[in-house]
Amino acid sequence: MLVLSFAVGLLVLTFGFDGWLDNQTNPNRRPQSSETDTGVREVVLERNRQGHYVSSGQINGVPVTFLLDTGATDVAVPAAIAISAGLEKGFRSRAATANGVISVYSTRINELKLGNITLHDIHASITPGIGGDIILLGMSALQRVEFTQRGSTLTLRQLPES
Repeated sequence: MLVLSFAVGLLVLTFGFDGWLDNQTNPNRRPQSSETDTGVREVVLERNRQGHYVSSGQINGVPVTFLLDTGATDVAVPAAIAISAGLEKGFRSRAATANGVISVYSTRINELKLGNITLHDIHASITPGIGGDIILLGMSALQRVEFTQRGSTLTLRQLPES
């Protein structure tokens, strides 16, 4: 009975610690969203422990994790996620990154969601050499919203289309 209690306690601690670590990496699993009376949609993101803005979202209905990167020209999507989201490879080109020059494929994202903000027809790059499940949310998407940083929060605003 003692061994069983120890095993259950260890299992509970493992899952609790794993959840705590996940929250430290992505504190915006359910980004705080609102909409004003004038139709302005806002999403408020908290900075993670590493000083980055990471948030859950969707590409073409597929759940993803975004890392906001104002230094990236495009939205950079790893190949495995591109396949899941049904993104088609376009023309091949070379891109300069922090890790050197890499080959990428041009693509378009039909729908990108972050909180209650929805963007359509976003230029992106499929990056076969990048593993993992993080999508760099670059300026091809961020240029369509206003953003303001204050302290440890970043507020994104999508103005109503006129």
